[in-house]
Amino acid sequence: MDVATLPTRRDEGWRYSDLEAVASVWPVPAPELIDVPAGTSISRVILQDAALDAVAVRDYRVVLHPGATATFHVLNIGGRLGRVTIDVTCHEGAHFELGGAMLGGGDQTLEIVTTLNHIAPNATSNQVVRAVLAGKATGSYLGKVAVARHAQKTDASQSVKAMLLSRTATANAKPELEIYADDVKCAHGATVGELDANALFYLASRGIAPAEAKALLLRAFIASVFEGIEDASERERVEAAAQTALERMLSPLPLAGGAGGPVT
Repeated sequence: MDVATLPTRRDEGWRYSDLEAVASVWPVPAPELIDVPAGTSISRVILQDAALDAVAVRDYRVVLHPGATATFHVLNIGGRLGRVTIDVTCHEGAHFELGGAMLGGGDQTLEIVTTLNHIAPNATSNQVVRAVLAGKATGSYLGKVAVARHAQKTDASQSVKAMLLSRTATANAKPELEIYADDVKCAHGATVGELDANALFYLASRGIAPAEAKALLLRAFIASVFEGIEDASERERVEAAAQTALERMLSPLPLAGGAGGPVT
């Protein structure tokens, strides 16, 4: 292990990470390169469901040639540290779409880190990330959109929302724009909240048990992230994994490696 190259808190992309866990697997493998030819489309489903005591770091580098499209769906639920990074380069007229969710409890640290490099005109990107966190879990989304000087007519958006099920959980959302072109449309938004007490009361008044009511609201909160998965079997696989993670988080029993379930 080359200690000199280990990330530190000064490295923006690792600011909120579990650096002790990172050190245990350093150096990590080189990113997987996904090169998408001009005018073609690909889709990728990433289910990160490592054991809760594992360290999982998955890195991807995506190059979208002119007119290419890539759609990524990411469900990040496993590991003491579960980290997914995606670095995308968009050539002219390319489009990148991300739907991501992080569901964690106990002492988990879950991260989705993206960099969108818009280097040519008329490229677009849209990122939607949802997080549900319980126990002492930390969930972080760091998303940088960099628009080069000649990348006019870029249209990029980021939407990040987190739901905290306990007062000891932490959500970090850092959408970032670095724009050097003057004819662009770029927007981002980030919110952190709790389950709607009025909605829970309404469901309880209809005879729905509290745990089931919470599960219904949380499934609705993350549902839009996976609607775009065209392969029905893949969508069912991801939705089943998300359901299992939510049930684990809503359980009154302590989670492995740390604090228990949600505040009631």
